[in-house]
Amino acid sequence: MRTNHTLAASSLWLASLSLGLVPFSALGTEELAGRPPPLPVDIGEEITADAVNLFFVFDRVFTQPPRARSANYLARTSMPSSAPYSDYLEYRRGKISRAELVSRLPHVAMIGDSLTQNFYASTPLSMFWRARTERRKNWFLDTDPTPQSIHSVYERLDEVTPLVAIEYNGAGALVAPSRAREGLRRRMIRTRNLSGQARQVLRKKRFPDLIMIWIGHNNTDWVEGLSPLEREHPQEHIREMAARFGENYTESLRDLLDRAKAEKHNVAVVVFGLVNLDGFFKGRRKAEALHARNPAVYPYLETAYKSFESLKPPYQKNMALLGSMLDAEIRTMVGRLQRELKNYPNVRLQYSDALRKVDFSRLELINPADAWHPSKEGHKALAEAAFRAIAPSLEFVRTARASPAAATQADGVRQTR
Repeated sequence: MRTNHTLAASSLWLASLSLGLVPFSALGTEELAGRPPPLPVDIGEEITADAVNLFFVFDRVFTQPPRARSANYLARTSMPSSAPYSDYLEYRRGKISRAELVSRLPHVAMIGDSLTQNFYASTPLSMFWRARTERRKNWFLDTDPTPQSIHSVYERLDEVTPLVAIEYNGAGALVAPSRAREGLRRRMIRTRNLSGQARQVLRKKRFPDLIMIWIGHNNTDWVEGLSPLEREHPQEHIREMAARFGENYTESLRDLLDRAKAEKHNVAVVVFGLVNLDGFFKGRRKAEALHARNPAVYPYLETAYKSFESLKPPYQKNMALLGSMLDAEIRTMVGRLQRELKNYPNVRLQYSDALRKVDFSRLELINPADAWHPSKEGHKALAEAAFRAIAPSLEFVRTARASPAAATQADGVRQTR
């Protein structure tokens, strides 16, 4: 036991040292430039990332798997009224293996950033550990059955049909050029950008029936890398950021859709609009006022300024503007790609503003540590909004009945647990 403690302490020291050797920005957007770093820097970063990941190989013991499967799927598929009953009969007759039976269950995947994780700003080592190991306990995937926990999208779907859910999201994930490898900090915390998460999905033999995507918030840090003069006149820079965002998002989404076109089963992709930053900043300004009177309230509120400078009050207006422009790019992209899918009836692409409508001006929905990420109540609100938003796509892939009655029935089940 003492050996494990020593190993953990040594690993945290290495992580602390490594974090200190890199520019402090917890996110960094070097990938957005689309240019590889100089060879010596690239080699040094690769060695550092490999060393940290090797030293931290033990942390997988503390990490819940990013994949969840209905615990009682075998009993449920054996019921004649269940949709997968014919698959169960094939399994019982020995025509397919249990692994193949699981493969035939509905599969749902989540692509996103830290707003789909149980993540928040704190001390550097705590953030490092949480970013690497914290899975589940979020609005998409939570398996805690207690009434006080988050009633996640996965749990709501599980009340309707047995399924497999996989989360690919990671803290600090960007919408970046597909050719750009993740920066050092992202590699150290095992985060992949949108293109990297999409590649993970594409490498799987079993392609999901439903893919949910909510990413782009880290692309709103418009201040990073600008001189004081450029910060005073950022209009052209912001327009260029929005245009590149749309191009990079389209590239990764099109890769997923091309694979979906070739599948024999129906595939739905739901792309969520970004958080309404105007509403969010109303809530954050309330938190800033409380923190000014008592620094123990929202203790890591200012930590966010160090890692995401655009959150500072002078830059919030343009950050909110950029957020709206990125959301407009998402809407335009989805509309354009929908027209390209008219000859592929097995693929459905949906834009949803459901998560954009979640009111983060309400203090109870933002994290009490950093006033930046969702609180537990925030995750609950996101789960409810997302589940209702995906109803048409669920009907399309036949993983659940997309009716208000089904949602009400699921909520009733939750309340009686």
